[in-house]
Amino acid sequence: MVQNLAIALGLGLLVGVERERASAGVAGVRTFALITMLGAMAGSVPEAARPGALAVALAGVVALLVTGNMIASRAGRGDPGMTTEIAAVLMFTVGAALAGGLRVIATVVAGVVALLLHWKKPLHTLVARLGEADVQAVMRLVLIGLVILPVLPDRTFGPYGVLNPFRIWLMVVLIVGISLASYVAWRLFGARTGTLLGGALGGLISSTAATVGYARRTRHSPSDASAAAVMILVASTIVFARVLFEVAVVAPEHLLTLGAPILAMLGIMAGISVAFWSRTRTALDVQDAAEPPSDLRAAIVFGLLYGAVLVAIAFAREHAGTGGLYAVAALSGLTDVDAITLSTSQLVSAGRLEVATGWRLILVGAMANLLFKGGAVAVLGHRRLTVRVAMLFGIAVIGGLSILAIWPG
Repeated sequence: MVQNLAIALGLGLLVGVERERASAGVAGVRTFALITMLGAMAGSVPEAARPGALAVALAGVVALLVTGNMIASRAGRGDPGMTTEIAAVLMFTVGAALAGGLRVIATVVAGVVALLLHWKKPLHTLVARLGEADVQAVMRLVLIGLVILPVLPDRTFGPYGVLNPFRIWLMVVLIVGISLASYVAWRLFGARTGTLLGGALGGLISSTAATVGYARRTRHSPSDASAAAVMILVASTIVFARVLFEVAVVAPEHLLTLGAPILAMLGIMAGISVAFWSRTRTALDVQDAAEPPSDLRAAIVFGLLYGAVLVAIAFAREHAGTGGLYAVAALSGLTDVDAITLSTSQLVSAGRLEVATGWRLILVGAMANLLFKGGAVAVLGHRRLTVRVAMLFGIAVIGGLSILAIWPG
Protein backbone atom coordinates (compact mmCIF):
# COMPACT_ATOMS: atom_id res chain seq x y z
CA MET A 1 0.00 0.00 0.00
CA VAL A 2 2.86 2.35 0.77
CA GLN A 3 4.35 1.64 -2.66
CA ASN A 4 1.01 2.36 -4.33
CA LEU A 5 0.69 5.65 -2.48
CA ALA A 6 4.25 6.60 -3.45
CA ILE A 7 3.58 5.85 -7.12
CA ALA A 8 0.27 7.74 -6.91
CA LEU A 9 2.09 10.73 -5.44
CA GLY A 10 4.69 10.68 -8.21
CA LEU A 11 2.16 10.35 -11.03
CA GLY A 12 -0.06 13.03 -9.54
CA LEU A 13 2.89 15.40 -9.24
CA LEU A 14 3.87 14.66 -12.85
CA VAL A 15 0.48 15.68 -14.23
CA GLY A 16 0.09 18.47 -11.68
CA VAL A 17 3.35 20.13 -12.70
CA GLU A 18 2.11 20.36 -16.28
CA ARG A 19 -1.24 21.85 -15.17
CA GLU A 20 0.48 24.33 -12.85
CA ARG A 21 2.71 25.52 -15.67
CA ALA A 22 -0.33 25.88 -17.93
CA SER A 23 -1.96 28.15 -15.29
CA ALA A 24 -5.05 25.91 -15.04
CA GLY A 25 -6.40 27.54 -11.89
CA VAL A 26 -8.89 24.93 -10.68
CA ALA A 27 -6.19 22.33 -9.92
CA GLY A 28 -2.42 22.46 -9.76
CA VAL A 29 0.52 20.35 -8.71
CA ARG A 30 -0.60 19.72 -5.10
CA THR A 31 -4.25 19.15 -5.98
CA PHE A 32 -3.45 16.53 -8.63
CA ALA A 33 -1.13 14.70 -6.25
CA LEU A 34 -3.83 14.65 -3.57
CA ILE A 35 -6.55 13.51 -5.98
CA THR A 36 -4.42 10.59 -7.22
CA MET A 37 -3.54 9.56 -3.66
CA LEU A 38 -7.23 9.80 -2.71
CA GLY A 39 -8.04 7.33 -5.47
CA ALA A 40 -5.34 4.97 -4.16
CA MET A 41 -6.65 5.25 -0.60
CA ALA A 42 -10.28 4.69 -1.62
CA GLY A 43 -9.26 1.65 -3.63
CA SER A 44 -7.37 0.19 -0.68
CA VAL A 45 -10.26 -0.12 1.80
CA PRO A 46 -11.62 -3.63 2.54
CA GLU A 47 -13.32 -5.25 -0.43
CA ALA A 48 -16.82 -5.10 0.99
CA ALA A 49 -16.69 -1.32 1.44
CA ARG A 50 -14.56 -0.56 -1.61
CA PRO A 51 -17.33 0.27 -4.16
CA GLY A 52 -18.98 2.67 -1.78
CA ALA A 53 -15.70 4.30 -0.81
CA LEU A 54 -14.73 4.82 -4.45
CA ALA A 55 -18.16 6.24 -5.33
CA VAL A 56 -18.17 8.68 -2.38
CA ALA A 57 -14.57 9.79 -3.02
CA LEU A 58 -15.20 10.32 -6.74
CA ALA A 59 -18.39 12.26 -6.02
CA GLY A 60 -16.43 14.44 -3.62
CA VAL A 61 -13.76 15.13 -6.24
CA VAL A 62 -16.38 16.07 -8.83
CA ALA A 63 -18.22 18.31 -6.32
CA LEU A 64 -15.01 20.11 -5.40
CA LEU A 65 -14.10 20.62 -9.07
CA VAL A 66 -17.56 22.05 -9.81
CA THR A 67 -17.38 24.34 -6.77
CA GLY A 68 -13.91 25.52 -7.72
CA ASN A 69 -15.05 26.31 -11.25
CA MET A 70 -18.06 28.27 -9.98
CA ILE A 71 -15.89 30.35 -7.65
CA ALA A 72 -13.32 30.97 -10.42
CA SER A 73 -16.08 31.94 -12.87
CA ARG A 74 -17.63 34.48 -10.48
CA ALA A 75 -14.17 35.97 -9.91
CA GLY A 76 -13.64 36.30 -13.67
CA ARG A 77 -10.93 33.64 -13.74
CA GLY A 78 -12.95 30.85 -15.30
CA ASP A 79 -11.50 28.61 -18.00
CA PRO A 80 -14.21 27.57 -20.48
CA GLY A 81 -12.39 24.30 -21.23
CA MET A 82 -12.87 21.05 -19.31
CA THR A 83 -9.46 19.45 -19.90
CA THR A 84 -8.18 19.98 -16.36
CA GLU A 85 -11.37 18.64 -14.80
CA ILE A 86 -11.39 15.50 -16.95
CA ALA A 87 -7.70 14.97 -16.24
CA ALA A 88 -8.36 15.26 -12.50
CA VAL A 89 -11.12 12.63 -12.60
CA LEU A 90 -8.94 10.36 -14.71
CA MET A 91 -6.05 10.69 -12.26
CA PHE A 92 -8.41 9.66 -9.47
CA THR A 93 -9.09 6.45 -11.39
CA VAL A 94 -5.32 6.05 -11.89
CA GLY A 95 -4.93 6.01 -8.13
CA ALA A 96 -7.75 3.47 -7.80
CA ALA A 97 -6.14 1.29 -10.47
CA LEU A 98 -2.86 1.34 -8.55
CA ALA A 99 -4.67 0.07 -5.48
CA GLY A 100 -6.19 -2.69 -7.62
CA GLY A 101 -2.77 -3.93 -8.68
CA LEU A 102 -2.84 -2.46 -12.21
CA ARG A 103 0.43 -0.59 -11.88
CA VAL A 104 1.57 -0.85 -15.49
CA ILE A 105 -1.76 0.31 -16.90
CA ALA A 106 -2.04 3.10 -14.35
CA THR A 107 1.46 4.34 -15.10
CA VAL A 108 0.91 4.26 -18.87
CA VAL A 109 -2.41 6.13 -18.55
CA ALA A 110 -0.82 8.81 -16.35
CA GLY A 111 2.03 9.21 -18.84
CA VAL A 112 -0.42 9.57 -21.73
CA VAL A 113 -2.40 12.17 -19.75
CA ALA A 114 0.76 14.19 -19.11
CA LEU A 115 1.76 14.05 -22.79
CA LEU A 116 -1.69 15.01 -24.05
CA LEU A 117 -1.79 17.98 -21.73
CA HIS A 118 1.73 19.03 -22.68
CA TRP A 119 1.13 18.66 -26.43
CA LYS A 120 -1.78 21.08 -26.50
CA LYS A 121 -0.30 23.48 -29.06
CA PRO A 122 1.12 20.87 -31.48
CA LEU A 123 -2.14 18.91 -31.44
CA HIS A 124 -4.27 22.02 -32.02
CA THR A 125 -1.90 23.09 -34.81
CA LEU A 126 -2.19 19.67 -36.44
CA VAL A 127 -5.99 19.73 -36.27
CA ALA A 128 -6.08 23.26 -37.70
CA ARG A 129 -4.00 22.11 -40.68
CA LEU A 130 -6.25 19.14 -41.47
CA GLY A 131 -8.56 19.52 -44.43
CA GLU A 132 -11.75 17.67 -45.21
CA ALA A 133 -9.87 15.04 -47.24
CA ASP A 134 -7.50 14.45 -44.33
CA VAL A 135 -10.33 13.91 -41.85
CA GLN A 136 -12.03 11.53 -44.29
CA ALA A 137 -8.77 9.59 -44.59
CA VAL A 138 -8.58 9.19 -40.81
CA MET A 139 -12.24 8.13 -40.65
CA ARG A 140 -11.62 5.53 -43.36
CA LEU A 141 -8.77 4.13 -41.30
CA VAL A 142 -11.10 4.05 -38.28
CA LEU A 143 -13.67 2.21 -40.39
CA ILE A 144 -11.31 -0.49 -41.66
CA GLY A 145 -9.39 -0.83 -38.37
CA LEU A 146 -11.94 -0.35 -35.58
CA VAL A 147 -15.25 -1.26 -37.25
CA ILE A 148 -14.59 -3.88 -39.93
CA LEU A 149 -11.56 -5.70 -38.46
CA PRO A 150 -13.07 -6.76 -35.08
CA VAL A 151 -16.10 -8.45 -36.69
CA LEU A 152 -14.15 -10.58 -39.18
CA PRO A 153 -13.74 -14.29 -38.31
CA ASP A 154 -10.27 -15.27 -37.13
CA ARG A 155 -10.11 -18.69 -38.80
CA THR A 156 -8.97 -20.10 -42.12
CA PHE A 157 -11.11 -20.72 -45.18
CA GLY A 158 -10.64 -21.67 -48.80
CA PRO A 159 -8.06 -23.76 -50.62
CA TYR A 160 -4.94 -24.88 -48.75
CA GLY A 161 -6.27 -23.36 -45.51
CA VAL A 162 -4.38 -20.07 -45.86
CA LEU A 163 -7.20 -17.51 -46.18
CA ASN A 164 -7.89 -15.99 -42.77
CA PRO A 165 -10.23 -12.95 -43.18
CA PHE A 166 -9.13 -11.35 -39.91
CA ARG A 167 -5.41 -11.67 -40.62
CA ILE A 168 -5.78 -10.58 -44.25
CA TRP A 169 -7.65 -7.45 -43.24
CA LEU A 170 -5.17 -6.86 -40.41
CA MET A 171 -2.46 -6.55 -43.06
CA VAL A 172 -4.65 -4.02 -44.89
CA VAL A 173 -4.93 -1.99 -41.70
CA LEU A 174 -1.15 -2.22 -41.19
CA ILE A 175 -0.34 -0.90 -44.67
CA VAL A 176 -2.94 1.86 -44.56
CA GLY A 177 -1.74 2.84 -41.08
CA ILE A 178 1.89 3.08 -42.21
CA SER A 179 0.92 5.14 -45.24
CA LEU A 180 -1.37 7.43 -43.23
CA ALA A 181 1.34 8.01 -40.61
CA SER A 182 3.75 8.92 -43.40
CA TYR A 183 1.18 11.27 -44.92
CA VAL A 184 0.69 13.00 -41.55
CA ALA A 185 4.47 13.44 -41.30
CA TRP A 186 4.44 14.94 -44.80
CA ARG A 187 1.75 17.41 -43.74
CA LEU A 188 3.65 18.35 -40.57
CA PHE A 189 6.93 19.00 -42.40
CA GLY A 190 5.22 20.74 -45.32
CA ALA A 191 5.55 20.28 -49.04
CA ARG A 192 9.05 21.68 -49.62
CA THR A 193 10.93 19.26 -47.39
CA GLY A 194 14.08 18.81 -49.46
CA THR A 195 15.45 15.99 -51.52
CA LEU A 196 16.26 13.40 -48.86
CA LEU A 197 13.12 13.86 -46.77
CA GLY A 198 10.99 13.98 -49.89
CA GLY A 199 12.42 10.67 -51.05
CA ALA A 200 12.03 9.08 -47.60
CA LEU A 201 8.39 10.09 -47.30
CA GLY A 202 7.80 8.97 -50.87
CA GLY A 203 9.16 5.54 -49.97
CA LEU A 204 6.93 5.30 -46.92
CA ILE A 205 3.79 6.39 -48.75
CA SER A 206 4.44 4.63 -52.09
CA SER A 207 7.83 4.29 -53.74
CA THR A 208 6.21 3.37 -57.06
CA ALA A 209 3.98 6.44 -57.03
CA ALA A 210 6.95 8.60 -55.98
CA THR A 211 9.05 7.20 -58.82
CA VAL A 212 6.34 7.91 -61.39
CA GLY A 213 5.84 11.44 -60.07
CA TYR A 214 9.52 12.35 -60.05
CA ALA A 215 10.08 10.79 -63.48
CA ARG A 216 7.23 12.79 -65.03
CA ARG A 217 8.70 16.05 -63.67
CA THR A 218 11.95 15.51 -65.52
CA ARG A 219 10.09 15.44 -68.85
CA HIS A 220 9.57 19.19 -68.49
CA SER A 221 12.65 19.93 -66.38
CA PRO A 222 15.66 17.82 -67.48
CA SER A 223 17.97 19.77 -65.17
CA ASP A 224 16.26 18.09 -62.20
CA ALA A 225 17.30 14.61 -63.35
CA SER A 226 20.02 14.17 -60.71
CA ALA A 227 17.82 15.33 -57.84
CA ALA A 228 14.96 13.14 -59.08
CA ALA A 229 17.34 10.18 -59.23
CA VAL A 230 18.34 10.80 -55.61
CA MET A 231 14.72 10.95 -54.51
CA ILE A 232 13.80 7.78 -56.42
CA LEU A 233 16.81 5.96 -54.98
CA VAL A 234 16.06 7.10 -51.42
CA ALA A 235 12.39 6.10 -51.81
CA SER A 236 13.45 2.65 -53.03
CA THR A 237 15.89 2.34 -50.12
CA ILE A 238 13.19 3.13 -47.58
CA VAL A 239 11.12 0.28 -49.04
CA PHE A 240 13.59 -2.22 -47.53
CA ALA A 241 13.31 -0.53 -44.12
CA ARG A 242 9.54 -0.80 -44.49
CA VAL A 243 9.90 -4.50 -45.37
CA LEU A 244 11.95 -5.08 -42.20
CA PHE A 245 9.28 -3.36 -40.13
CA GLU A 246 6.56 -5.54 -41.64
CA VAL A 247 8.57 -8.70 -40.96
CA ALA A 248 9.09 -7.59 -37.37
CA VAL A 249 5.34 -7.11 -36.91
CA VAL A 250 4.15 -10.30 -38.62
CA ALA A 251 6.96 -12.75 -37.78
CA PRO A 252 8.98 -11.29 -34.88
CA GLU A 253 10.27 -14.73 -33.85
CA HIS A 254 12.01 -15.02 -37.24
CA LEU A 255 13.20 -11.43 -37.54
CA LEU A 256 16.91 -12.26 -37.19
CA THR A 257 17.03 -15.04 -39.80
CA LEU A 258 14.33 -13.65 -42.11
CA GLY A 259 15.45 -10.04 -41.85
CA ALA A 260 19.26 -10.33 -41.98
CA PRO A 261 19.49 -10.67 -45.80
CA ILE A 262 16.97 -7.85 -46.21
CA LEU A 263 19.07 -5.72 -43.87
CA ALA A 264 22.11 -6.47 -46.04
CA MET A 265 20.18 -5.32 -49.11
CA LEU A 266 19.12 -2.20 -47.21
CA GLY A 267 22.79 -1.53 -46.50
CA ILE A 268 23.64 -1.85 -50.20
CA MET A 269 20.83 0.54 -51.17
CA ALA A 270 21.83 2.99 -48.46
CA GLY A 271 25.45 2.93 -49.60
CA ILE A 272 24.45 3.62 -53.20
CA SER A 273 22.17 6.45 -52.05
CA VAL A 274 24.87 8.11 -49.93
CA ALA A 275 27.47 7.80 -52.68
CA PHE A 276 25.21 9.28 -55.33
CA TRP A 277 23.91 11.99 -53.00
CA SER A 278 27.46 13.08 -52.19
CA ARG A 279 28.06 13.60 -55.93
CA THR A 280 24.92 15.61 -56.61
CA ARG A 281 23.81 17.57 -53.51
CA THR A 282 20.98 19.18 -55.41
CA ALA A 283 17.40 19.68 -54.29
CA LEU A 284 14.03 19.25 -55.89
CA ASP A 285 10.97 20.96 -54.42
CA VAL A 286 8.01 18.74 -53.74
CA GLN A 287 5.18 20.90 -55.01
CA ASP A 288 2.35 18.43 -55.61
CA ALA A 289 0.32 17.53 -52.55
CA ALA A 290 0.29 13.86 -51.64
CA GLU A 291 -3.05 12.11 -51.69
CA PRO A 292 -4.45 10.78 -48.40
CA PRO A 293 -3.56 7.07 -48.62
CA SER A 294 -6.45 5.37 -46.81
CA ASP A 295 -8.78 5.05 -49.79
CA LEU A 296 -11.22 2.16 -49.27
CA ARG A 297 -10.96 0.96 -52.86
CA ALA A 298 -7.17 0.75 -52.62
CA ALA A 299 -7.46 -1.07 -49.29
CA ILE A 300 -9.84 -3.65 -50.75
CA VAL A 301 -7.62 -4.15 -53.81
CA PHE A 302 -4.61 -4.70 -51.56
CA GLY A 303 -6.57 -7.19 -49.45
CA LEU A 304 -7.56 -9.14 -52.55
CA LEU A 305 -3.97 -9.06 -53.84
CA TYR A 306 -2.65 -10.21 -50.48
CA GLY A 307 -5.11 -13.11 -50.36
CA ALA A 308 -4.33 -14.04 -53.96
CA VAL A 309 -0.60 -14.10 -53.19
CA LEU A 310 -1.24 -16.37 -50.20
CA VAL A 311 -3.15 -18.85 -52.35
CA ALA A 312 -0.66 -18.58 -55.22
CA ILE A 313 2.29 -19.31 -52.94
CA ALA A 314 0.47 -22.25 -51.36
CA PHE A 315 -0.43 -23.59 -54.82
CA ALA A 316 3.11 -23.14 -56.13
CA ARG A 317 4.56 -24.84 -53.06
CA GLU A 318 2.15 -27.76 -53.51
CA HIS A 319 2.30 -28.25 -57.30
CA ALA A 320 4.97 -26.13 -58.99
CA GLY A 321 7.96 -26.45 -56.71
CA THR A 322 10.45 -23.73 -55.82
CA GLY A 323 10.50 -22.23 -59.31
CA GLY A 324 6.79 -21.55 -59.09
CA LEU A 325 7.23 -19.75 -55.78
CA TYR A 326 9.79 -17.39 -57.26
CA ALA A 327 7.59 -16.71 -60.26
CA VAL A 328 4.74 -15.72 -57.94
CA ALA A 329 7.09 -13.50 -55.92
CA ALA A 330 8.42 -11.76 -59.02
CA LEU A 331 4.94 -11.11 -60.43
CA SER A 332 3.44 -9.86 -57.15
CA GLY A 333 6.46 -7.66 -56.47
CA LEU A 334 6.26 -5.80 -59.78
CA THR A 335 4.02 -3.04 -58.43
CA ASP A 336 3.85 -3.78 -54.69
CA VAL A 337 6.33 -5.29 -52.24
CA ASP A 338 4.01 -5.26 -49.22
CA ALA A 339 1.78 -8.12 -50.39
CA ILE A 340 4.62 -10.60 -50.97
CA THR A 341 6.38 -9.48 -47.76
CA LEU A 342 3.34 -9.85 -45.51
CA SER A 343 2.06 -13.08 -47.06
CA THR A 344 5.48 -14.72 -46.97
CA SER A 345 6.14 -13.59 -43.40
CA GLN A 346 2.80 -14.97 -42.27
CA LEU A 347 3.46 -18.34 -43.92
CA VAL A 348 6.93 -18.50 -42.33
CA SER A 349 5.48 -17.58 -38.93
CA ALA A 350 2.85 -20.32 -39.28
CA GLY A 351 5.49 -22.91 -40.21
CA ARG A 352 4.12 -23.37 -43.74
CA LEU A 353 7.27 -22.05 -45.44
CA GLU A 354 10.97 -22.38 -44.69
CA VAL A 355 12.78 -19.26 -43.53
CA ALA A 356 15.47 -19.57 -46.22
CA THR A 357 12.80 -19.72 -48.92
CA GLY A 358 10.86 -16.89 -47.32
CA TRP A 359 13.54 -14.23 -47.38
CA ARG A 360 14.52 -15.20 -50.92
CA LEU A 361 10.92 -14.73 -52.07
CA ILE A 362 10.80 -11.29 -50.44
CA LEU A 363 14.10 -10.28 -52.01
CA VAL A 364 13.02 -11.50 -55.46
CA GLY A 365 9.81 -9.49 -55.15
CA ALA A 366 11.75 -6.40 -54.09
CA MET A 367 14.15 -6.67 -57.02
CA ALA A 368 11.21 -7.19 -59.42
CA ASN A 369 9.80 -3.97 -58.00
CA LEU A 370 13.10 -2.18 -58.75
CA LEU A 371 12.97 -3.41 -62.35
CA PHE A 372 9.36 -2.26 -62.72
CA LYS A 373 10.22 1.22 -61.42
CA GLY A 374 13.22 1.36 -63.72
CA GLY A 375 10.91 0.60 -66.65
CA ALA A 376 8.51 3.32 -65.51
CA VAL A 377 11.36 5.81 -65.47
CA ALA A 378 12.40 4.78 -68.97
CA VAL A 379 8.87 5.34 -70.28
CA LEU A 380 7.93 8.49 -68.35
CA GLY A 381 11.20 10.23 -67.51
CA HIS A 382 13.86 12.16 -69.37
CA ARG A 383 16.78 10.28 -70.87
CA ARG A 384 19.18 11.78 -68.31
CA LEU A 385 17.11 10.32 -65.49
CA THR A 386 16.78 6.97 -67.26
CA VAL A 387 20.56 6.64 -67.57
CA ARG A 388 21.15 7.49 -63.90
CA VAL A 389 18.41 5.22 -62.56
CA ALA A 390 19.48 2.35 -64.84
CA MET A 391 23.03 2.60 -63.50
CA LEU A 392 21.98 2.88 -59.84
CA PHE A 393 19.29 0.19 -59.94
CA GLY A 394 21.63 -2.04 -61.94
CA ILE A 395 24.18 -1.93 -59.12
CA ALA A 396 21.42 -2.64 -56.61
CA VAL A 397 20.12 -5.65 -58.57
CA ILE A 398 23.65 -7.05 -58.86
CA GLY A 399 23.97 -6.70 -55.09
CA GLY A 400 20.64 -8.46 -54.57
CA LEU A 401 21.60 -11.31 -56.88
CA SER A 402 24.89 -11.67 -55.00
CA ILE A 403 22.99 -12.00 -51.71
CA LEU A 404 20.74 -14.64 -53.25
CA ALA A 405 23.77 -16.55 -54.50
CA ILE A 406 26.14 -16.46 -51.52
CA TRP A 407 23.99 -15.92 -48.41
CA PRO A 408 24.11 -19.09 -46.25
CA GLY A 409 20.93 -21.05 -45.65
